[in-house]
Amino acid sequence: MEPVYATREDVMRALDVKLTARSARQIDRALQSASRDIDALCHRRFYPEQATRGFDWPGSQYRPSWRLWLDDQELISLTSIASGGTAISPADVVLYPLSGPPYNRVETNLGTSAAWGGGATHQEDISLTGLYGYRLDETTVGALAAAVATTTATTITVNGAASAELGVGSVLRVDSERMLVTNRAMADTGQNLGADLAAQKNSVTVAVADGTAYAIDEVLLIDSERILIVDIAGNSLTVERNWDGTVLAAHTAGADIYAPRALTVTRGALGTTAATHADASSVVRWDPPGLVHDLTIAETINRLTNEQAGYARTRKTGDGGTSERAKNAQDLPDLRTQVYNAHGRKARHRAV
Repeated sequence: MEPVYATREDVMRALDVKLTARSARQIDRALQSASRDIDALCHRRFYPEQATRGFDWPGSQYRPSWRLWLDDQELISLTSIASGGTAISPADVVLYPLSGPPYNRVETNLGTSAAWGGGATHQEDISLTGLYGYRLDETTVGALAAAVATTTATTITVNGAASAELGVGSVLRVDSERMLVTNRAMADTGQNLGADLAAQKNSVTVAVADGTAYAIDEVLLIDSERILIVDIAGNSLTVERNWDGTVLAAHTAGADIYAPRALTVTRGALGTTAATHADASSVVRWDPPGLVHDLTIAETINRLTNEQAGYARTRKTGDGGTSERAKNAQDLPDLRTQVYNAHGRKARHRAV
């Protein structure tokens, strides 16, 4: 599965739906469809992927002898180059545009002896190794709560800060390894409820041993009730009760506190290599452009609500007649246009 540009939790929060296995699968599928639609709309892929890719030289691009157009294989950064089996120093080429990634062409520096060609044929004469994609916008969201001791483990545990910031669909990086979050599960936080909690909506203070171990927006599980942390003051958590459709209940002091800190991940994703990682290693999240993130959520919601209506949502025509037309989300076309204008690869870009 390719990365998506919003998380399952983003969509659930927007729709205010409770977590069930059925809705989770439906949302994941709609997220994939929406994200790939955005790739097609903008004629580019936004997620970062480490790879080595070949390019024909000379090809049919009608380019000068020193220029290689990358088309939809845009670069974020370049690691190594070879042409005709001969290595070329990255210092001997220039990446364009000079304003920064995504880079859409590579030119040999005319002040050096570097040149394309020299292979037996033109096919894949040039080989570029680097990070492909749109931009590398990353945010450090937390840290590992335990070491990742093997390269085959598919579950990692994160601390409260990362738990609040990551969701199913997140692209994360630990050291040089990228991972895709495919599921989340509750894990024991190692702390217990410090005082009784009544079965009342206004009973919103949860006493814990160490408030710094938690984060605002983290969802906790006590017995069978989920609660949402909305504020933290010292070792007191202010919470929203019976969150995510769970039942309001009384809880006694000493009850275990769980949080969705166990992440099921795809290891060595997007061209990276699975590795071991030390406890407390930083967890870094890749962030898609804001408009792309918004459109992914909007397209996903549109798909889900259309599915629920059997793709039969209709509206009255404005001419006073009784005929009906298919009802579409009215703001979606404007949002699509905004995304394309801001991030789409435009036609005839070489002629500009």
